[in-house]
Amino acid sequence: MGFLDALLQGFAVALTPTNLLLALFGCFAGTIIGALPGLGPVNGVAILIPLAFSLGLEPTSALIMLSCIYYGCMYGGRISSIMLNIPGDEPAIMTTLDGYPMAQAGKASEALGISAVASFAGATFATLGLTLFAPLLAKAAIHFGPADYFALYVLAFATIGGITSVNPFKTLLAAFLGLMVASVGLDPATGTPRYTFGSYHLYDGFDPIVAIVGLFAISEVLVYLERLNFSDARMVPLGRALPRLKDLLSGGWANLRGSVIGFVCGILPGAGASLGAFMSYIFEQRWSARDGKFGKGDPRGIAAPEAGNNAASGGALIPMLTLGVPGSGTTAVMLALLISLNIQPGPLLFDRQPDLVWGLIAALYIANIVLLVMNIPMIGLFTRMLAMPQWILMPFVVMVSFLGVYSISHSTFDLFVMVAFGVIGYILRLIGISLVPIILGLLLGADMENNLRRALSISNGDFTFLFQSPIAMGLYALTATMLTIALVLSFRRSGKAENA
Repeated sequence: MGFLDALLQGFAVALTPTNLLLALFGCFAGTIIGALPGLGPVNGVAILIPLAFSLGLEPTSALIMLSCIYYGCMYGGRISSIMLNIPGDEPAIMTTLDGYPMAQAGKASEALGISAVASFAGATFATLGLTLFAPLLAKAAIHFGPADYFALYVLAFATIGGITSVNPFKTLLAAFLGLMVASVGLDPATGTPRYTFGSYHLYDGFDPIVAIVGLFAISEVLVYLERLNFSDARMVPLGRALPRLKDLLSGGWANLRGSVIGFVCGILPGAGASLGAFMSYIFEQRWSARDGKFGKGDPRGIAAPEAGNNAASGGALIPMLTLGVPGSGTTAVMLALLISLNIQPGPLLFDRQPDLVWGLIAALYIANIVLLVMNIPMIGLFTRMLAMPQWILMPFVVMVSFLGVYSISHSTFDLFVMVAFGVIGYILRLIGISLVPIILGLLLGADMENNLRRALSISNGDFTFLFQSPIAMGLYALTATMLTIALVLSFRRSGKAENA
């Protein structure tokens, strides 16, 4: 019963007028920032950190405000993914696969409602896990070594061929293109420039946000221009202004499955919400896709990744608070804030500063409810975006894209890179190659390489070290099982097609 008393004390801290107002502000600001393509939670939290210092906030109040911004950004990232096919941040990429087709079919309000409920489910599940199991889960996550992380990424890439309905070989080709792009920059071991062509701008590689905005937003504009010239662009039906209750609950068990998978990915330091959303979508597709609707507007294809990325975001707070190890890029920014405030996260934080920890946890429960209540009534407003004439909407997309990318680094070079990725994305879409695996390769490739190098460094170059961990062997066994099932199902489908 000790944790219940601590949680009640946390609610007493979170419900003070100042902290409650900061939580409300964080939820609203985070939703708006998350909906803008290119910004995302990392930049949203980083941009508003100076506000915490300028207001002279106490550490608990500052952490509550930034955590609510974090949660709000994860909610908001789905909006542009569903309405414009432009992910607001990296984890929202998977939401475009079924969210945008639903919007195109006149079911934008249903898609937004399903995503809001899934986000609530995932974030609430993660907050419950943070409440009940934080120290225990942190101790379990610490057993993951470099070889285990490498095996986890092997599993991710082995299943990447099933995320879209297009040719799986094209999907794998797109993933390899993403891995190639991820290799640009300084070699993490030797510091030698790779594929930079003498440009110091490329020493840090390509920013995933710049690539995302270019591949999705700019290519979408180019596709629109092509349709404008060579075909009749019909208006998208708006459908209902607000979803019905059964639409909101149509995610069903996909919410729970996505929450569990995303939460597990979130507590692994470095895995992040992108992997949580990806693995949740893949698992849900393997588990429940029997009618071929995934990728064409299936509600489960929205619920699973949205629950997964929000659960991963909450789970990422666990290693930050209990081990002092950030579980994601956003928690790394928050960790820097805590250290600057002379607060050292770690195993003793729960004992030394219980008001801060439990006040934060209580504030996250409040933020989840506020975000759900805030987002459902705003669905009607978001769906009106589709009523805008395309000749107004597309220039607005371009303007937001350029402003979002420029606000990250204030570099004109990144704007040229964004346009280049847009042209490449347009060409790839013309030949039927999915853009999502490219981004996943870019996002996961650097971490995969770093963990491989760490494992080989520990073992003095012995590749058998990658297969000596029980965790790694379990992941490899799961990879082999999933590949075998995929091959068997593929042969069965081809056999049925020949007999027909």
